[in-house]
Amino acid sequence: MELTIAEIEKACGGKLVIQDAAPDTQATSVVLDSRQVTERGVFVATVGERVDGHSFIGQVYEKGVSLVLTQKSPEQVEAEHGVRTDLWGSYLIVEDPFQALKELAEYYRSKLDIPIVGITGSVGKTSTKEFIAGVLSEQYEVLKTEGNYNNEIGVPLTLLRIQPSHTAAVIEMGISDFGEMHRLSKMVRPNVCVITNIGQCHLETLGSRDGILKAKSEIFDYMAEDGIVCLNGEDDKLAAVTEVRGKQTHFFGLGGNPAEEVYATDIVGRGLRGSDAVLHLYVGQTEEKGCPVRVPLPGAHMVINAAAAACVALHLGLEPRQICAGIGKVVSLSGRANLIWLSHYTLIDDCYNASPTPMRAALDLLAMADTEKVAILGDMFDLGTESDTMHAGIGTYAVQKGTDRILCVGENARHMYEAARKEASKGQQVCYFASRQELLEALREDRESLVPDGCCVLIKASHGMMFPEVVSLLKELDQ
Repeated sequence: MELTIAEIEKACGGKLVIQDAAPDTQATSVVLDSRQVTERGVFVATVGERVDGHSFIGQVYEKGVSLVLTQKSPEQVEAEHGVRTDLWGSYLIVEDPFQALKELAEYYRSKLDIPIVGITGSVGKTSTKEFIAGVLSEQYEVLKTEGNYNNEIGVPLTLLRIQPSHTAAVIEMGISDFGEMHRLSKMVRPNVCVITNIGQCHLETLGSRDGILKAKSEIFDYMAEDGIVCLNGEDDKLAAVTEVRGKQTHFFGLGGNPAEEVYATDIVGRGLRGSDAVLHLYVGQTEEKGCPVRVPLPGAHMVINAAAAACVALHLGLEPRQICAGIGKVVSLSGRANLIWLSHYTLIDDCYNASPTPMRAALDLLAMADTEKVAILGDMFDLGTESDTMHAGIGTYAVQKGTDRILCVGENARHMYEAARKEASKGQQVCYFASRQELLEALREDRESLVPDGCCVLIKASHGMMFPEVVSLLKELDQ
């Protein structure tokens, strides 16, 4: 990021009450975490659930920040936190720091002249982001969303990380209610909009798949005038979106929709090591190119994610050879179908989040293992009135996929457990643990009775179940 203090003051509508640096002083970063501040950076002091950032203002000035942005006056900070103010540098007061952060990101985006890809969808956003960023890296210097920075705090921070050296950006955009995507779109103003699918997430707030489609479609509200829309042609809701703001949409998929410009065929699963496929790309109006590609992440859904990346890249000028090369270099992320090969067993770390569709996809992936299969499945949150039925459906599906041991964890997962126990054959073991802690204690006491040597273990639940602790313990027990 490169913005002057004067630009920041104007963009945020704030007031400099301390001006220690010249207005044309360049700031190079914006952070909310005092541990991440850098020299010439901007620290946004906010009040969190556990920590009040104002107590660290003195420390960030010592680290050389150019500006502190907050809603509290120096007198308030001194009175509430006992922090000396006499050695402070430039200090900007705004009405609402979080709103100021969004306004600053929106202003900075307006100065950028690079293609920005915005990605949303019920599931698969992060994997698709990785594929798109990986493919575009064959031609562009790409900045991409890191971690879970896909909300109304993470997105502006991500935009403000874009440096002059970057020639493209890939921004993940996640929501849970109406209006959120509208605000994200206003900041991102995507040149390319990608929607992965319309699934069954956040039904408590969005009501139905039609509601989800409406909320996700807010990504088009501030799309660039010459923007490109890439949609999953295999999704029934998205397949009906043939036009956006008077322009034809572009579809990707597996060849199930004749409107797909990019699609994969001849898919050969390589188990947990991914898939081989032939990728078809329509160049211009009629010429079709098919090229063999190795999709290194396991699961059929990863092939669709790769096709999404190819669709974006094709419209941003990459050649088929670059697209296929980029797909083959993608690696998995922690918590998202990440394979961890250990001495005594293999882990499928897919515990970042969960809803019915990705839960089934994860069980499909586990079924590819040629060893004993163990599924540690936890609660799925935000499913609305159908939650009990959906959890039961996952329990039944786990049995049908031939999972040898099914460990159900959490209050909602009891319905999963009861359905699985009802359907299980004599050779299948189904266990229930009321909490994550109860599971962890059982693993510590007798790991081999639950997770035997030589098996493959899927770990999946909603983020709030904190299943990374399960992954960490299983790594620890592999001694």
